[in-house]
Amino acid sequence: MAILPRRMCLLFRFLLVLLLLSLAATVAAEDARYTRERQRMVSTQIEARGISDRATLRAVSRVPRHLFVREDYRSRAYADSPLPIGHGQTISQPYIVALMTQLAELQPGDRTLEIGTGSGYQAAVLAEITREVYTIEIVEPLYRWGAENLRNAGYDSVQVKNADGYWGWEEHAPFDAIVVTAAAASIPPPLIDQLADGGVMVIPVGSPFLTQTLTVVRRTGSDIRTRQMMPVRFVPFVRETD
Repeated sequence: MAILPRRMCLLFRFLLVLLLLSLAATVAAEDARYTRERQRMVSTQIEARGISDRATLRAVSRVPRHLFVREDYRSRAYADSPLPIGHGQTISQPYIVALMTQLAELQPGDRTLEIGTGSGYQAAVLAEITREVYTIEIVEPLYRWGAENLRNAGYDSVQVKNADGYWGWEEHAPFDAIVVTAAAASIPPPLIDQLADGGVMVIPVGSPFLTQTLTVVRRTGSDIRTRQMMPVRFVPFVRETD
C-alpha cells in the first residue's frame, strides 16, 4: 500500500520539474523577444534619428522598457510613441527620452535630478550613466508605482520623492543635470538655483494645451543661458495648487 503514494510523489515531482522547465523556457523566450525589440528600437528609432552619444545609446539599450509600462500596454513597450500610464500621464516616446538624456550632457560622476518620475523609465536611463539620480513625482500613486518599478528592475540607488517638483530637492543640490519631463509655462526659478556651475537643465517650456519648445538651460556662474531645440508635446507640469 505504501508503494502507490511513493510513485505518485515521484510523478508529482517529475511533473513539477517539467512545469518549472517550461516556465523557464517561456520566460527566456520572452526576454529574448524583448531584447530584440529593444535593440530594434535603439537602431531604428533613436540612433537613426541622430542620437550619437555612446553613453545614451548604451543606457537605452540596457533598460528593460517593458518593465516600466502598464501590463496591458507591454506588447507596445518598444513602439515609436508615448504610452499612457494612468492619472493623465504618459511614458515618453523612446526617442524623446534619449534626446533629453543626450542634451543633458551627463558624465558618470554627475548628480542628476529628474522632475516627473512617472513610471520610472527616464530615471532608470539616467541611472545607467550617472552615479546619483534623484527623482520627484507629485502624483502619489505614480510615485509608489514608479519607485516599485525601479526597485524591481534593479535600480535601487535611485532616490524617489513624493513632492511638488517645482521646488526641486534642495537638500541634495546642486545638481549637474536636471531633466524635467512635463511642460512648464516658464522655467521654475528654484530649479535654476539648484543647478551647479556648469550644469544643464532640459525642460519643455510652453502651454500644456499647445506645442511646447524643448529648451536647454545652461548655468555658468551667475550667467544663465537658454537654447531652444525643437517643438514637443508633453503632459502639463502638475503643481500642488493645481
